[in-house]
Amino acid sequence: MNIKILFTIATGLGLALSSTATNAQTSDCANKASIAYENSKVKNYAAAEPQLLAVRKECPKYSLATYQFSEKLYKHKLKNATGNKTAIANEYITLLKERYQYFPHKTKIGDLHSDIGQIMYNNKIGTTESQFAEFDKAYTEDKANFKGAKKLYIYFTLTVELQAAGKKELQDVFDLYDEVTEKLEAEESAQAKTIDELSAKMEAGTILTSKEKKKLKRAETNIVAYSKVKGGVNQKLGVLADCDNLIPLYKGQFEGKKADTQWLRGAAGRMSAKECTEDPLFFSLVEALHKAEPSPKTAYYLGLLALKDKKTTEALKYFNQSAELETKASDKAKVYFKIGEVMRKKGSNGKAKKYYKKALGQKPSMGVAYLRIASMIASSANSCGTDVFSKRAVYWLAANYADKAGKVDPSLRSNAKKTSANYRAKAPSKTDIFNHPNIKSVAIGCWIGETVRVPKL
Repeated sequence: MNIKILFTIATGLGLALSSTATNAQTSDCANKASIAYENSKVKNYAAAEPQLLAVRKECPKYSLATYQFSEKLYKHKLKNATGNKTAIANEYITLLKERYQYFPHKTKIGDLHSDIGQIMYNNKIGTTESQFAEFDKAYTEDKANFKGAKKLYIYFTLTVELQAAGKKELQDVFDLYDEVTEKLEAEESAQAKTIDELSAKMEAGTILTSKEKKKLKRAETNIVAYSKVKGGVNQKLGVLADCDNLIPLYKGQFEGKKADTQWLRGAAGRMSAKECTEDPLFFSLVEALHKAEPSPKTAYYLGLLALKDKKTTEALKYFNQSAELETKASDKAKVYFKIGEVMRKKGSNGKAKKYYKKALGQKPSMGVAYLRIASMIASSANSCGTDVFSKRAVYWLAANYADKAGKVDPSLRSNAKKTSANYRAKAPSKTDIFNHPNIKSVAIGCWIGETVRVPKL
């Protein structure tokens, strides 16, 4: 047998042995993974952990499920561990980084880095700067997948802390506040829309499916979370954005910034939001901004100034112009609400209601608009009914609107509940309903123009 033949045989044998070894390893990984996954599914993490670690080490690319189950394992360990949890937290962070290493196309940057940042923050790992860096990377590179009310709160909290330490400018805090608030309000509006639609179905007498009930419950839970975080973010901003701080800050910057439209927009917007519009600086900001860049915002601010001078007709002209030009839903809602307020104070309830509803069309979580409508309806009970029963029935409609306010805006829930109870106490009693058995609904006329269902006994 010559050397060439021997070499061919040896090579073939080597390939065969290599293939056998690879197949054996794959089979071993599959067995270990199967055991690990089954134990994880029944939350037997003590039995699952060694197998999961083995699969991660021996065949890290075997399946994404390895990392998904491992994540549940570490969440379980952190929740149930006592004492110092740093070691577990660091292992969890390592897992997340491995997932991105081996499954980058199935791992979102926004999820990854905000998760790492939250683990670091919760377990006091690293510095404020390093924790902030994780959240900032997630937010700036993949905002769409930066999810979770608590994460947004932590991100903003870290920014405030860095500003207090002299490592961030006050303007950085303001800029992030605007963005975080916008994102929170967008999430609130999405949840409020779901609540409003499903609540309307129930009010119409439709029985929700089990899937719809879960959807409604989830939306109610989420909107509470976002509302609490928004309140927390506002509290964190605190005195940093009070008029006493804003006015001297912007006065000092005005001369050097009056040609900077972006700065003017931010300064005017913040002074408007904090109701610092009485100071002459606000007029200077608006005047400079309108001259440099007429926009929906400048029209709105000019409306505020006209309103301050009791020029209502001129103010409404500017507000309507602002609403027509505005493209951002939450800002358009703000303008419509302002017009509604002007109309309500003028005694034009029908027009006020129209604009409050327009505001809700843009921002379904604006519970205060529902409360305003409820108040106007209740105050019109005597003038919008034809007899005692129908006049008192107006309070049912007012109560329904108050209920909606609490559903879409958890921060108003307590007030809305009390308001609703007060209105229902003035509505027809059970005896009244019993004495009018043929009345199933009441059409309410005048400016209200709605029909309210009579509650079942």
